[in-house]
Amino acid sequence: MSDKELWPEGVQRCSLKLFIAWLAVVFAVLAWGVYAAYVVWAGGLIVTGMDNYFAFGLYIIFDLAVIALGAGAFFSGLLYYLVRVEGLKNIINLAVIIGFICYSGALLILTLEVGQPLRAWFGFWHPNVHSMLTEVIFCITVYMLVLTIEFIPLILENRKLNKIKFLHHLAHNFHVIMPLFAGIGAFLSFFHQGSLGGMYGVLFSRPYAFREGFFIWPWTFFLFILSAVASGPGFTMLVATLMEKMTGRKLVDFSVKALMGKIAGTMLAIYMFFKFLDTWGWYAGILPRSGLTFDEVFYGLAYGKWLLFSELIICGIFPAFLLLYAKTRNTPWILYSAAILACIGVIINRYVQTAQTLAHPVMPFDRWYVYVPTWAEWAPSLAIIAYGALILSLSYRYLPVFPQERKLNP
Repeated sequence: MSDKELWPEGVQRCSLKLFIAWLAVVFAVLAWGVYAAYVVWAGGLIVTGMDNYFAFGLYIIFDLAVIALGAGAFFSGLLYYLVRVEGLKNIINLAVIIGFICYSGALLILTLEVGQPLRAWFGFWHPNVHSMLTEVIFCITVYMLVLTIEFIPLILENRKLNKIKFLHHLAHNFHVIMPLFAGIGAFLSFFHQGSLGGMYGVLFSRPYAFREGFFIWPWTFFLFILSAVASGPGFTMLVATLMEKMTGRKLVDFSVKALMGKIAGTMLAIYMFFKFLDTWGWYAGILPRSGLTFDEVFYGLAYGKWLLFSELIICGIFPAFLLLYAKTRNTPWILYSAAILACIGVIINRYVQTAQTLAHPVMPFDRWYVYVPTWAEWAPSLAIIAYGALILSLSYRYLPVFPQERKLNP
């Protein structure tokens, strides 16, 4: 059986030699990351930039960022399967794959953050029922299972596998019940995205992140949800565009991308409205009650005010306007630029919520510290990106990810 016989019917792919050369680059980055993981497991977290001051570092910043960017999976699934936004039909497969990559990658890198991966099961067997992280552990794990179930029918649609009668019917039955899993996935994602933000909001001794309660949650619970659904659809659209540039083939009609941009812009505008209210409440209420001024929670270049300005204006209000305004949204380079800015904005948010929160002095004898990740933190993070490239490459080559591909490439 030749490699070509495994391709989706009626499409073209690069030569096997070129594909293997690309995979060699991907596996080289993966090998570097695996070696770094071995160094971390063998030597302990002392080989990283983390210490007693920075209990969270690049691993958590990276995890929070990819989980937010992977929100395009649950939000697109919610809109397509339950709200019936039919325009998402031609990109929903890619959204599921990206969600699978982001969540599985996050779980993989968490084995390094845990420090002792052989005890990772303690969170399930000995849960701290008073911790929001317990809810995060369970929700992410179960949602990973949901994403796997959503990915399975696409795998079974492989040209050869689909000829097996049992697998063909199994894939069909999976598709029939997919709205159920989309609903379960949306429920789980809303809660774990929120609890990740709520974890920072309850840190009353950390005035940069602490927020007051809304019902039983600090309002960072809801801000994390909104920021994720504001960036996730745009990230999915950008990945589709990057794949088009790399393969030289049209994969998704531009109208679908514009629709994703409109969804992202709408959610980003809503998020910005509440984010500005949050920032004002923090500035006028929480900081004064903590005995701090606005200037005292910023320090140098690593934790400067430029980050707040970039997050709220350059990567918030500006891209929201570009994505909401039809003329700019329907201009390809503006659409892509706005989506990139929105994604950078959520990455900045996860960085400052983690690093700047921990860096701020909380005791009279404390001083500002700048967290600097080591190669042992960068390598696994880059390896997760390579892992995502591997999954996307194999899926694009052998699975019918893009229903419009044959029509757009006659």
